[in-house]
Amino acid sequence: MAKTVLFWRRIDVEGFERLEIETGPDAVSVAGTVLCVDAGGFRLDHRWTLSPDWRALAVEFEQWSHAGHRSVRLERSRTGWKVDGSVRPDLDGADEPDLSVTPFCNTLPIRRVPQAPGASLSLDTAYIDGAALTVVRSRQRYDRQGPRRLRYVDLGTAEGFEADLMVDESGLVVSYQHLFERVATG
Repeated sequence: MAKTVLFWRRIDVEGFERLEIETGPDAVSVAGTVLCVDAGGFRLDHRWTLSPDWRALAVEFEQWSHAGHRSVRLERSRTGWKVDGSVRPDLDGADEPDLSVTPFCNTLPIRRVPQAPGASLSLDTAYIDGAALTVVRSRQRYDRQGPRRLRYVDLGTAEGFEADLMVDESGLVVSYQHLFERVATG
């Protein structure tokens, strides 16, 4: 198994994330911890099980805040997603989860955007608000601007929000305009 450890800093509010990715022949496992002072301050642990082609199969979230401890589990079902074991018909056809407090989840659609400049990918997501731990359907688009440059356009819950993203050779975010920047390690 190959292991990668990344760190991101929030640039819109005080916050930080450590993310660990383990890539094997049959699966990709991802585990992250987000610390954020937004929304009264919270810690959010997220664990992802991905297929070898980087499609989310299941995601678990645990949050600790002034309101106590909460958790949510998403798992892919035949046509959509189950949330805490219950089928959510409103999420049918949603391609991937999108967790608001990490740039990691952008990697899943970014890896599917064709490489040609000007190429685009639109998709529906199961959008998870990291502070509230709510799950709703949302729509977004990624526009390829260059080999490692994309434009994110929100067409759903934050309609009108746009940001430029720079990614590395694996499609992992290096900088996300207005929100995140990767922190170099030793």
